[in-house]
Amino acid sequence: MKNLTWRFDAQARGLNPTSTEPYLDNFVAELVASGYARLSIDNYAMSIAHFGDWLRRSGMSIDDIDERVIARFAVHRCRCFGIRTKKRLSARYLKRVRRFICRLGALGLVKWTATAQRQESPIPYLIEFRHWIHRHRGLASHTIDRYEYQLNQLLPILGPDTRRYDAAQIRQMICTEARRHCASTAKSLANSLRSYLRFLASQGHCAPALDHAVPTVPLWRLSALPRYLRPEEVERVIESCDSCSPVGIRDRAVLLLLSRLGLRAGDIRTLRLDDINWHEGTLRVSGKGRRQIRLPLPQDAGDALLTYLRRARPRVDLDQVFLCINAPVRSLQPPASVSNIVGLALRRAGITNPPSKGANLLRHSAATSMLRAGATLDAIGSVLRHRSADTTAHYAKVDVGMLQLVVQQWLEGVSC
Repeated sequence: MKNLTWRFDAQARGLNPTSTEPYLDNFVAELVASGYARLSIDNYAMSIAHFGDWLRRSGMSIDDIDERVIARFAVHRCRCFGIRTKKRLSARYLKRVRRFICRLGALGLVKWTATAQRQESPIPYLIEFRHWIHRHRGLASHTIDRYEYQLNQLLPILGPDTRRYDAAQIRQMICTEARRHCASTAKSLANSLRSYLRFLASQGHCAPALDHAVPTVPLWRLSALPRYLRPEEVERVIESCDSCSPVGIRDRAVLLLLSRLGLRAGDIRTLRLDDINWHEGTLRVSGKGRRQIRLPLPQDAGDALLTYLRRARPRVDLDQVFLCINAPVRSLQPPASVSNIVGLALRRAGITNPPSKGANLLRHSAATSMLRAGATLDAIGSVLRHRSADTTAHYAKVDVGMLQLVVQQWLEGVSC
């Protein structure tokens, strides 16, 4: 990395950050290694030096930092020395300072950490529930985050005493939410609540079998036609990527893996460097339920992946294959990072009214293309890693023209 020896001269800016100065150089070096531009690093260093100077002028040190100290700094009318001309601090300015303080907290130098910002959850036993569902169900962290978010929406009306939960109250709550949301969201809320009640019952925190009181939300997933793009539209989406920019090179590799192998968004985000076997031309994918499978790597997808690794992937000490190109360099963040790549590519390709805009659109398109090329449903189910053959059978309905040839006429006047 360039400019690793660059240092921020606080004294030249008229600041004296006595408390923060010993840790500022290391923090700046981390920003440089993460790929931040010189101007961004300078803004970070200026904010942190200003905070350190304000601590000194207020008679405090880093040992005194807590949420109240940060709140005081946020609202103080700035008359500090230095080259700042504005009297108030912006949200972005404070965000830089908070990130530095979080770094000090991770090193054990201050008591305040990022978790100090969170209010206490009204949901009892929530931390224990996270560990329990990860251990017994093997769910991904972003799925558990969704469960936690939904439970924080649902359960405050039940109160903190889990032993007073009753079936009538639970049914009423789900029925109320089902009227406020679409069927898929209501079903997801019911699943989260059902899992939470099973955990409580297993730990003796509520009456047993309350999970059976959660009503079933009807949602027939296989009743609709699959949503997909035609093969020529898929190729337009792939070719819309700019092969001269790092972002375009990365996005092209992502789109090819989604469209050729039918990968899920989570498969893209969790793909690691040692999952690629270049000698055998295979890709190891860790899907739902921690199941692993090796898939053959198509030539065009492999070439795009190799081009990305050689020309566009930031050279950082991370083993995830696909990373954010802009600083801070990190793995793609859930839940919508991969779907956003697909959505932007659809817009560039001029597909204005697609059936959907997420990563699953290319997964469904891959399945329908394989079916029309003569692949069996068993083969498609193996590639897509379906647990049930009924899920794969969903794609048997893609040829509407053929279905119209075999449909029988409705006998008019016959009662059902």
